[in-house]
Formats: sequence, structure tokens, C-alpha cells
Amino acid sequence: MPLRILLILGALSAFGPLAIDMYLPAFPALASAFATDVERVQLSLAAYFVGLSIGQLVYGPLADRYGRRKPLLLGVVLFTLASLACSFAPSMEWLIGARFVQALGGCAGMVISRAVVRDLCDPMTSAKVFSQLMLVMGLAPILAPAAGGALLVAFGWSAIFVALMLFGAGCLLAVALWLPETLPVGHAPAPVRGALGQYRRLFGDRFFLGHTLTGALCMGGMFAYIAGSPFVFIELYDVPTERYGWLFGTNAAGFILMAQVNVRLMRWRGPEFWVRRWVWFYFASGAALLAVAAAKPNELWPLLIPLFCSVACLGCLLPNATACAMADQRAHAGSASALLGSLQFAIAAAAAAAVGALHNGTAVPMAAVISLCGLLAASVAWATARARTN
Repeated sequence: MPLRILLILGALSAFGPLAIDMYLPAFPALASAFATDVERVQLSLAAYFVGLSIGQLVYGPLADRYGRRKPLLLGVVLFTLASLACSFAPSMEWLIGARFVQALGGCAGMVISRAVVRDLCDPMTSAKVFSQLMLVMGLAPILAPAAGGALLVAFGWSAIFVALMLFGAGCLLAVALWLPETLPVGHAPAPVRGALGQYRRLFGDRFFLGHTLTGALCMGGMFAYIAGSPFVFIELYDVPTERYGWLFGTNAAGFILMAQVNVRLMRWRGPEFWVRRWVWFYFASGAALLAVAAAKPNELWPLLIPLFCSVACLGCLLPNATACAMADQRAHAGSASALLGSLQFAIAAAAAAAVGALHNGTAVPMAAVISLCGLLAASVAWATARARTN
């Protein structure tokens, strides 16, 4: 894949992580500006997740019917304008609504970037490209909060959304000038009115659904870690707030490193082979984490070792599971990408909510949800591999 297209796809994949993580440091400032509490500010984050889940299901059929460029340009324009609307929000209700629209625009980049990769690459090359795009997912949680905090201190909370608007405008220019239409020539456009039927067909494709659920369950484990780690690190083990970022960044670095290792692994075997191996390592890491958490150690470091292993191996699992799910979906890559992304966020949100619902003042809820996600992912991967051989 040409480097220019890879860079554009990386920027488009960054819409979600940037819009989620960049404004997190501004929660107290937003609560103060709108005379409300942080819990109400969190509704703007929830609205963004809802927009991501709904929007992805819309862009998939549009991308299969009208090509990749037109829906993508529409989505990036929507993201850019909504970011501007966020920066001028006069009330909390306005901000929540604008964040929902921002998500509806931003998810176009997430859906269509996967479809473009499938248009241009075979399954093995797709796994390599998805591994390279994982670099964005790993770096964003490290860099975005720091950038947002710097903008907040220097210019106030609205500057964060202005920066997102400028980023969207830059992506819009790049897509308009340098991203070609990749929908295969001679492809019969899929009618939008048949979207429900297309999703029904995908739900009936056991190989697509198996690999999608494997990746989504692994993503659920990651979100359980994201949701539970602030309490475990900061409140339970008294890690200073400024050191939390270093711990979070260390795990993100492991994720990035393994994603790049995955590129090298593709020289020996295909993505399906590595999914079947790495998913058991993920399950074992989660089980070890649960065993350590149940022992209630007095220090944090015994938890950090299995937690690092759990997060790091996702750098190999997620790109390979995505490549396997998309492998046979070239004719309907947009719809397949949309359903894949929507299921990922639905399961991830449920996993994060489960950590909160099970909260008992220990690290066990976070570890239990990660372990359960690993068990279910391994079970689904095993059943999918068995179906393939029958």
C-alpha cells in the first residue's frame, strides 16, 4: 500500500481516539464553565459512544452503494463542523448534542478506512496494514490527553475542539486531494434499502461473525482495563495521578510493540493461524491477572505483569481478527466493516459498564471482566477454527 494512503488511513483512524481522549482533562473545567458536575459532563462522552455505534451501521451500506470517497467526505465535513459547534457550546445540552453529531461524522473514517484496506490488500497484507494502523490506537491514549491538557492550560477548553476542527479540516483536504476511489471497478452497487438484509447475511456468516466476536471480546477486555485502571492504580494502590499516565503509557507501548511484531509474524503464517495462538495467551494472561487480584497483594507490581501481557498481546490479536473477518467480504466490505465496528463498541461498552456494576473496592471486578472476555474470545476462536476444518 502506498505510504501516502497509509498515512491518510492512519489519520482517519485517529478520529475516535482523539475525540475521546483529548478532552478528558477538560472535564472539571467543563463542569465549572456550565455550572454542573463531572457526572453530567460524562454524558457528552456517552453521547459520543452512542453516535459511534449508530453511525457505523449507516456508513457501511453507503460506502458499498456510493463508493468510499463520497460518504467519507460527508463524514469528515460533519466531524469538522460539529467540532466547531462544540467549541462554541453555550450550554451542556448543546455540547452533548454536538458531541453526538461529531461521532456520527468521525465514525466514517473508522468504517471506511477498514473497507479501503480490504479493497486494496489481500488478507495477509491486510493484517500487516491493520497492525500499522494499531500504532495510532496505541499512541493516541498517550499523546491525546497530554495535548488536550496543554491546550486547556494555554487557551481554555474550547481550544481542544478548535484543534479537532483543524485536524478534521486537514483530513478533509487530504482525502479530497490524495485518496482515490478504491471500490473495485465493475462492482455492482449494493442498494441502501438492502442494508438490513446485508447485515442479516453477515450475522449468518459464521466465519465473519466468529472472527468479529473474537476481536470484539478482546476489545471488551481492553475497555474493562481502561474503565477499571484509574480506581485500581490511583485509589486502591495510591499511585500519584501524574504517574498513572506513565503506567498507562507503558501498557500502550507494549500494545504498539506487539502490533509491529505482528507485521514480522506475517512472514511465516497467516492471520488466522496467529489468532488461534494469541487468543489462548490472552486468556492465560487474564486468568493469571484474576488469580493475582483475588489474592489481594499489598503492592501493585504483581498485578502489572499479567496486565501488561494481557494488553500487549492485543496488538497481535486485534489486527489479525479484523483481517480474518474482512477477508471474504470484498463485495460488501463497507457493511462488514460497519457491523464489525458496531459490535466492537457495543461489547466494549458492556464490558466497561460491567466493571462499574461489579465494583467492590478491589481489583477483582476489572480482572474478572478481562478474564471472562479472554475465556469467551478463546471459546469463539476455537469454535470458528473447528467450523473451518469441518
